[in-house]
Amino acid sequence: MRNEPEDLAVGDYELEERQALRRVAGLSTELEDITEVEYRQLRLERVVLVGVWAGGTALDAENSLQELKLLAETAGSQVLEGLIQRRDRPDPATYIGSGKAIELRDIVAASGADTVICDGELTPGQLRQLEEIVKVKVIDRTALILDIFAQHAKSREGKAQVELAQLQYLLPRLRGWGGNLSRQVGGRAAGGVGIGGRGPGETKIELDRRRIRERMAKLRRQIKEMSTARQTMRHRRQAREVPAVAIAGYTNAGKSSLLNRLTGAGVLVEDALFATLDPTVRRARTPEGRLFTLADTVGFVRHLPHQLVEAFRSTLEEVADADLILHVVDGSHADPESQIAAVREVLAEIEGARDIPEIVVVNKADAADPVVLTRLTMKERHSVVVSARTGAGIGELMSMIERELPRLDHEVRVLVPYDRGDLIARAHSEGEVLSLEHTGDGTVLHARVFAGLYAELDRVAKPVETV
Repeated sequence: MRNEPEDLAVGDYELEERQALRRVAGLSTELEDITEVEYRQLRLERVVLVGVWAGGTALDAENSLQELKLLAETAGSQVLEGLIQRRDRPDPATYIGSGKAIELRDIVAASGADTVICDGELTPGQLRQLEEIVKVKVIDRTALILDIFAQHAKSREGKAQVELAQLQYLLPRLRGWGGNLSRQVGGRAAGGVGIGGRGPGETKIELDRRRIRERMAKLRRQIKEMSTARQTMRHRRQAREVPAVAIAGYTNAGKSSLLNRLTGAGVLVEDALFATLDPTVRRARTPEGRLFTLADTVGFVRHLPHQLVEAFRSTLEEVADADLILHVVDGSHADPESQIAAVREVLAEIEGARDIPEIVVVNKADAADPVVLTRLTMKERHSVVVSARTGAGIGELMSMIERELPRLDHEVRVLVPYDRGDLIARAHSEGEVLSLEHTGDGTVLHARVFAGLYAELDRVAKPVETV
């Protein structure tokens, strides 16, 4: 039995497990001439990236393809080439046009790639026709992101949400070959075939669609049942009137690192897109000792598939029910403004999230260009520059959180009986205790509290002035 280091957090164990099996390039002794049987090998896919530049600047198009490269590498691919086609709009037939598709086929053949990844969501017809031309597997940005989510989902709820999103994507893209597409009919419609010509009247592809719809309905029921526990915990926090803060932001902006820095949560931290999917809720305190909850949510990305937004709706409710949003931005990114716009676009799809106060947290200050940081803070007035890795700026962030949290409405000075020490504990955890004085009859509590605790103190305790 091996000795495990005692100082490893939960996220460290997850990272160690994720990195346990790695491919070492250049050690293959695979034979080339294998023709008699079907031969499949476990390997990294060799991919060519292709995008359509339909608007914006050339830098925008290159940044988008660079992000697609990071997505592909996160999914375990080896990127060989990246191509951008300048068009007014994607071609409705082949996405990049028939001529460029033939050029792409030649590049794929020359590079030895086995997959083409398109920087956009392709229609079923575009996927089929592009595959017929380039003669290798073609997937789009949506399928790539769904694949990454499927790799990184850990919890039962997360796996069900990802599977639902994948089935929603797959349903209109099912394809059949040969006899799978021929309908069997019976009776006179069989054209005199007679016995043996009558069938179920349903093709293989229709059976697959029906099974997918049944599976989707089952997953929706499961997600609804599993979200009940999350709702119960959320309602319990709301009943205790503990303020809630949600961390939202672009993938790989450092949300989990910030959560670890503020609360010591120990969640997985990795320099990869969508490294963590399952939300984590932890308790934290402001510099003045006020309790609040901090929730880490799933990361966002440009053109986040709407299937994921729909499937993760129960998880994203953590943002909608928050009193404050910490919008984390990667200050070292080549185009942080586009990240901010992409996150706000997704937040706009969450009912109620647009009206919640927001603090823009520009992270990775230790690796960012000072000019970029100055530009961001001038554009986003309600912002703070931090480094979750070094701890710089964390004190200023906590002070901003203190100012933005809902105000404690009631100031009380009451005598609490000694047998109700639970109220004193609640004043410490939910409110702001100004002073305590122990007397012969009980504890004199001077504090600022929310309405719920104020009503309870009003019912049980006595105002000090009447003692």
